[in-house]
Amino acid sequence: MRKRSEPEPRRLLALYMGDHLAGATAGLELMRRIARQHRGGPAAARLARLAAEAEEDRDALREAMTALGLPLSSGRAVLGWLGEKAGRLKLNGRLVSRSPLSDAVELEAMRLGVEGKADCWRSLRAVADTDPRIDRGRIDALLARARHQSALLGMLRTEASDRVFAGAAPRTPARAGRGRL
Repeated sequence: MRKRSEPEPRRLLALYMGDHLAGATAGLELMRRIARQHRGGPAAARLARLAAEAEEDRDALREAMTALGLPLSSGRAVLGWLGEKAGRLKLNGRLVSRSPLSDAVELEAMRLGVEGKADCWRSLRAVADTDPRIDRGRIDALLARARHQSALLGMLRTEASDRVFAGAAPRTPARAGRGRL
C-alpha cells in the first residue's frame, strides 16, 4: 500500500529509478567480470574502460536519485548484485569452466543493459525539463556515452560471435527457401 503523502508520479519515479539502480549494480558486476576475463587480451583496455564507465554511470544514477530526494534502496541493489551472480549459473555446455559462448552472451547482455540505461537517461532528461535539480547537460552527456558504449559492445559482441560460430554453416546447401531467415 502506498503512502498517502507521496504523490503517485514521485512514487513511480522512485520505483523506476530503484529498478535501474539494481540493474546498474548487476551490470557493473558483469562488466567487471568480463574485463577480468579479458585481462591481457586485445580488448582489455576497452573492456576495462567500459567497467570504469559502468561504475561512473551507476554513481551518476545514485546522485540523480539523491538530488531528487528519492530513496536509495540497498535491498534492490543487493538483488541486482545477487542476480548477476545467479546469472553465472547457466547451462552453457560446461560444468566448471567458461564456454566459448560466454563472451558472446555476456557482451550481448551488457549491450541490452546499456540500452536500458540509455532509456533511463532519456526518462531523466524528461524530468530535467521540469526539475532544476537534474542537470540536463549531464544527462545529455551520459546519454551520448551510453550510445558509444552500446556501439562498442555491439562490435565486441559481433567479434565474439564470429569467433564462436565460424564454421557453423551446414556443409550442404539448404534447399531454396528453407532454413533461411
